[in-house]
Amino acid sequence: MKNILALITISACLSFAACNSGNETQTPNAAAATPPVAGQSGVKDATSSPNIVQVASGSKDHTTLVAAVVAADLVDALSNAGPFTVFAPTNEAFAKLPAGTVETLLKPENKEKLQNILGYHTYVGVLKTEYMNDGQSFGQVFGGNIKISKKDGKIMINGKATIIASIPTSNGIIHVIDEVLLPE
Repeated sequence: MKNILALITISACLSFAACNSGNETQTPNAAAATPPVAGQSGVKDATSSPNIVQVASGSKDHTTLVAAVVAADLVDALSNAGPFTVFAPTNEAFAKLPAGTVETLLKPENKEKLQNILGYHTYVGVLKTEYMNDGQSFGQVFGGNIKISKKDGKIMINGKATIIASIPTSNGIIHVIDEVLLPE
């Protein structure tokens, strides 16, 4: 019995010493001085389905949208659990805007305006196309409503943007559209 008690005591001392080794140069607040890890977008998970930001980032047709999401500091928000519906204009849709508009919006001093525009492309919840009916209206994240219409079997947003494709993601759905939606 004494041998077992001695063995446990020695093991406990060795464990304690191992846990404390290397801490002599650290201050008690060293952990507090370490910068925080990135938000939700910093989570690395190779087994889950990609989220909205990850899917958009992998699309050669959405590089302008991704640049806008980054400039507006919305990467973490759109990487969260959601669910969200994002109406995602293509690069060609952004190219239809007046010359210099995108470049101006991407400037830091226009961050709030860019957030408002991107929020107008985002709905909290999943809106599948089969849920969309002619005349419906949906309130968007940063205010304002979008209006759904159907024309020649196509779903249109605000009578202008057409849904080209829909892509389910782990935190919602992306509807690829051919126009940029601008709040009134």
